[in-house]
Amino acid sequence: MRLLVIEDDPTIAGFVRQGLEELGYSVDVVNDGRKGQLEAGSGEYDLIILDIMLPGPSGIEVCRYLRQHGVGTPILMLTALSSTGKKVEGLEAGADDYLVKPFEFEELAARIKALLRRGQPTEASNLRFQDLEMDLLKRQVTRAGKRIHVTPKEFALLEYFMRRPNRVLTKTSIGQQVWDMNFEYSGNVIEVYVSTLRRKIDKGFDRPLLHTVVGAGYMLSDEDPNV
Repeated sequence: MRLLVIEDDPTIAGFVRQGLEELGYSVDVVNDGRKGQLEAGSGEYDLIILDIMLPGPSGIEVCRYLRQHGVGTPILMLTALSSTGKKVEGLEAGADDYLVKPFEFEELAARIKALLRRGQPTEASNLRFQDLEMDLLKRQVTRAGKRIHVTPKEFALLEYFMRRPNRVLTKTSIGQQVWDMNFEYSGNVIEVYVSTLRRKIDKGFDRPLLHTVVGAGYMLSDEDPNV
C-alpha cells in the first residue's frame, strides 16, 4: 500500500517514513501544504498522514480542499495542539482520525491499520490470482494453501503485481510505486527483488506466474507473455 506523509519537520517525517517502510508500506513525503495538496489529489494513495501546521495552506485547509474536490482517501491528522477545538476543527474539515504529537510509532501504525481496514470493503482484504492469495490484514501469502514467507518489501511488491494482473509493469513504475515517487532506477535492486519473489511463489509449482517480459518489464500472468 502507498502512503503520503505531509510533514514539514524533517525529523518527524524521517522517523515516520523509516518505520512505515520497515512495515512494508511505500511512503512518499512532501514538506509543505501546496505540494501535499497536489500529491494527495492524485488519487494514488491509500492513506494520507497530514500535519496541521504546514508552510503554505495549513493541514486543515488541505484536508478541507481534498474533501471538497471528492478525494475520499483516509486522512490521519497529526497535531502538536492538543486542544479539543483544534481536534474538532480537523475532524470537521474531513479528517478520519487525529494523533497528538509526540506519539509512539506503535500507536501511529495501529491507527493506520484501523483506517485502512475501515476504508476498504471486507472482500478487498484478500487478493487472489489463480491459486496465489494475499491476506492484506494478516499480511500473509499462500499458494495452493501453502504458506509463503515474504519480507515486508516483497509483500508490497507482490501486492502491486496482484492488483494489476496480466499487465506489463515497467521497472520505473515498480520503483515509483513500491519504493517512492523519487525513485530513480539504477543498479539491479528491482531485478533482485523480482527474482527472489519469483523463486518464492513459483518454485515447486507446475505453472509459473511471475514473468519477465523481454525489453519491457514484468507481468503476473498464468501464461508466458513471451510466447
